[in-house]
Amino acid sequence: MAMKAKELVPVIETRDVFVGDKNAPITLVEFGEYENDDCAKANEVVKKLLEDFDGKVRFQFRHFPLTRVHQRSMKAGEASVAASQAGKFWEMHNILFDNRRQLGTTSLKLYSKEAGIKNKNFLDELLNSTYGWQVMNDLNEGIDKGITDIPAFFINGEKLAGKPTYENLSKNIQLALRKAKRKPASRQRA
Repeated sequence: MAMKAKELVPVIETRDVFVGDKNAPITLVEFGEYENDDCAKANEVVKKLLEDFDGKVRFQFRHFPLTRVHQRSMKAGEASVAASQAGKFWEMHNILFDNRRQLGTTSLKLYSKEAGIKNKNFLDELLNSTYGWQVMNDLNEGIDKGITDIPAFFINGEKLAGKPTYENLSKNIQLALRKAKRKPASRQRA
């Protein structure tokens, strides 16, 4: 009996998922996780920044699960990567923050439906850690960048100093915009 070759489906990596204008001069990257209250607060700050700097900022969320403190943060990260495969990363991202106290596997499956994901294998993918490597790749990259606490932000590749408040992020985005006007061809990713 001949074996049928399994079709390889490319995985959309978190480094390829952004919100905002893809040609924006500012790339804002956050390393964080879904159970962390400070990351949830930062998510609200980012929403306001994207509104106030519309067309000037594109945002990317990268996973940095602190599993010793938040045991469900890894699976929540995997759920968001699974959602990105269906083009629903940002819908799932916001739902996970809104429900950060209830991130069990069964809840994650329910949130996937709320986000509009129609993947019948969603729960199996979570149980089998199908997207665990993508979350671990983000974590390892964050460790390589010297991240020890979250949320950690980078603006055009430079780590933000200080707290991720609206005032601090806004001020640093404005500074980066001035720099970008002086040298428009250079844009970095974190």
